[in-house]
Amino acid sequence: MAKKNTSNKKAPNRGKKRTQNKKNQVPKFNLYWIYGIIAFFMVSMLFTNDLSSSSQETDRRTLIYEYLKNKDVDRIEIIQNKSIAKVYIKESALSERRHEAVSKPIFGEGLNKGPHYIIKIGTSEVFEAKIEEAQEEFQFTKSENVQIFYNNEQSIWDSFWAWMPFIFLILIWVFFMRRMSGGAGGGAGSQIFNIGKSQAKLFDNEAEVKTTFSDVAGLEGAKEEVQEIVNFLKNPEKYTRLGGKIPRGALLVGPPGTGKTLLAKAVAGEAKAPFFSLSGSDFVEMFVGVGASRVRDLFKKAKEKAPAIIFIDEIDAIGRARGKNQITGSNDERENTLNQLLTEMDGFGTNDHVIVVAATNRADILDRALVRAGRFDRQIYVDLPELNERKEIFSVHLKPLKTNKNLDVDFLASQTPGFSGADIANMCNEAALIAARQDKKYVEKQDFLDAVDRIIGGLEKKNKIISKKEREVIAFHEAGHATVSWMLEHAAPLVKVTIVPRGKSLGAAWYLPEERQITTKDQMMDEMCATLGGRAAEQIIFGKVSTGALSDLEKVTRQATAMVTVYGLSDKIGNISYYDSSGQNSSFNKPYSEQTARTIDEEVKALSEDAYAKALEVLEKHKDSLTKLAQELLTKEVIFKEDLEKIFGKRPWDKEEKVTLNPSTDPEKVLAKDEDSEPTKENEEKPAQ
Repeated sequence: MAKKNTSNKKAPNRGKKRTQNKKNQVPKFNLYWIYGIIAFFMVSMLFTNDLSSSSQETDRRTLIYEYLKNKDVDRIEIIQNKSIAKVYIKESALSERRHEAVSKPIFGEGLNKGPHYIIKIGTSEVFEAKIEEAQEEFQFTKSENVQIFYNNEQSIWDSFWAWMPFIFLILIWVFFMRRMSGGAGGGAGSQIFNIGKSQAKLFDNEAEVKTTFSDVAGLEGAKEEVQEIVNFLKNPEKYTRLGGKIPRGALLVGPPGTGKTLLAKAVAGEAKAPFFSLSGSDFVEMFVGVGASRVRDLFKKAKEKAPAIIFIDEIDAIGRARGKNQITGSNDERENTLNQLLTEMDGFGTNDHVIVVAATNRADILDRALVRAGRFDRQIYVDLPELNERKEIFSVHLKPLKTNKNLDVDFLASQTPGFSGADIANMCNEAALIAARQDKKYVEKQDFLDAVDRIIGGLEKKNKIISKKEREVIAFHEAGHATVSWMLEHAAPLVKVTIVPRGKSLGAAWYLPEERQITTKDQMMDEMCATLGGRAAEQIIFGKVSTGALSDLEKVTRQATAMVTVYGLSDKIGNISYYDSSGQNSSFNKPYSEQTARTIDEEVKALSEDAYAKALEVLEKHKDSLTKLAQELLTKEVIFKEDLEKIFGKRPWDKEEKVTLNPSTDPEKVLAKDEDSEPTKENEEKPAQ
């Protein structure tokens, strides 16, 4: 009972507090108030004269022989443009019974100030002459004569059309104010006065982020780095007692879709500190100086709520290296914004307990002053997930799906090398859609494999018209890829071969690249041989080649060029790399001479020709097996690793034992795919890393 009594006593107090809070709340300024006041005054100016008096229409005889004869008329106003006369009665005469109907106004109290009567007249000269004759007839003295005035008057609609240009300008102003304010709530143009203010969204106790580190699968190394920042905000004494200082900033760098923004959300959810989130493009505005002003306002708000975290996504929008592609004499607003950001992060003033977390996948183009120690003290590389991390990511994205109990997560992880977290999420969603399309009760293993084909290869084209001869060429082309990759030691193991058109390709051979840390010249040459196996098969079987090897030639040329100019795997060029990881060299400045460029071209061609010759040699040796495989493809359209084992036997190359390194540092290779592309279209393909 005691609990009930206390709760009943507290309830009225809560109600009082709420009512007091409502009373204490000051209404926010809204620009619509100004528009309402202007409109009110305009309407009042139009209608004041017409609504304040209760005039009645009368005739000239009544005016002369009743009102004028009794000396009730004070003055007469002739409206020339309307051919009417307004009669004003003396205040002393309004009390008479004959003026009772017009003595009081329509609104309010007191006496009607007029006009009291309205008379339609012909011409003003005739009317004025009649009034003067009547005054002489009634023997009015000079002081008793009625004064006559002339005036012109506009109607309400005439006044409205006169005000129309001004109203039109107001409507245009309202329109542009709303566009500048983004059309958001808070009134039209409410943001024009805050255009220099920060656009960051604040997440604190009222707008709490529920994402935590437990929701982030994989990324163990990156989570350890940012976890220390969170711990510093929660327990700064642990670090400051040893003389340590809070890091100024952490830069998350990595390929798209690896979870950089998700990691920042987890920091916001774990830190329990004010978290300001915005994008680099939020600083960009068409007005000069707005970007720098928003940076100042952002750090001012963060200092007021310190300790706080500022997260800038896609910081390369404002952090690009200065002094590039700038027109002489121009004012680069982006550079001004960057300069202000540099000053705020580590300038003359201090920003203690304000940490800046940024994310980008273009760290190579950032300004060096931005990424130096003291501003971004830590650069955290968020790499593509390796095998164990992909298992964790699959376990997260498979939770909302109704999957088969026998689904092997290890198999899915092994079949998706080079997939980012976003790719895995997309794959799980596509698998669920494919299963639903087939009216299945559960998402099965085959649905995930079909989802991989859909993501990498594109949509299957069932109605594509292909002639019998073209279909045979495609079959031998793909069989050539499969044969060479099966017979070479360092080529990627084959997963399946298909001649079903999918996306931009007419056929494809799917491989599962080995997850190795370094690559030798022999390994790269075998990969190039397997890539050229399709073109070599066409040459051997048909005695001529087609345009179907477009993507193969593009891949081989790119790989051979990298061997010569990047990795130093050419004997003629030597141990030299012309790769610029900083991205500072422009395309106008070649780091080598014309003679060296000619040598590079010769070496690239020699490597490609050597790989092609080796592919021809392998296919000539196994021509019968190549033909059997092509016939199998023409019959089944899709063949797998088991079908190749029936034709060629077990692959003689055993895998080497691997030493597991730190999962966060294992680079992955992308799932390779050799395509027989259409000759009239470009073929997009993920390059092997």
